[in-house]
Amino acid sequence: MTHITLIRHGQANTGARDEASYDRLSDLGHQQARWLGAHLRDTNAYHPRVYCGTLTRHIETAAGIGLYDIVQDPRLNEMEYFNLAEAMQDQHGLDIPTEREGFVDHMPKVFAAWAADDIANPPESWRDFETRTKSALTEIAAGDGPALVVTSGGLIAMAMRQAMGLDTAGTARMALAIMNSSLHRLHPIGGQLSPVLFNAVPHLEHPERHYAQTHL
Repeated sequence: MTHITLIRHGQANTGARDEASYDRLSDLGHQQARWLGAHLRDTNAYHPRVYCGTLTRHIETAAGIGLYDIVQDPRLNEMEYFNLAEAMQDQHGLDIPTEREGFVDHMPKVFAAWAADDIANPPESWRDFETRTKSALTEIAAGDGPALVVTSGGLIAMAMRQAMGLDTAGTARMALAIMNSSLHRLHPIGGQLSPVLFNAVPHLEHPERHYAQTHL
């Protein structure tokens, strides 16, 4: 078992209100990826194995970082939050927020209903999302050498849920906290993957880059 470094994609299209429109990086998202790539090169980070999801924002982030020989795996894709939110609005009357502050209350409610199977005909079940996250990371962890995985905040939160035994509300809080282009590491301890790094943005710590520490 080897350690895995998870990277959330750079800032995406923040004005989007559907899955397809959201799935591309903003100008700032591209810059975040380039800064992260420079940081990884400057620190001689060693990752002989590189993976990403099949979403455009994952592929664009990996390219901006300067990664190559990337294995694309759809199991590393994000949950379809916009579609879940629309279903919650239609079925339960929960309005979709128009600003980040609104998601602080919105996401825990969506996660709770989704996990309890209270959303009819979701894009995928909570259980299926859990299962594909675990299967992908277990498979990657079984390989040789450190691995780098470019993915999304929801999947990273699910990985942390599984590593730390978080409840559904805790998983939602975790997802809300994850910044764009942030680094997270799972390290094998006692035969299990345990978090040893969370939400690190060393490439954005300079005061002139604090504006780029974004969540949406």
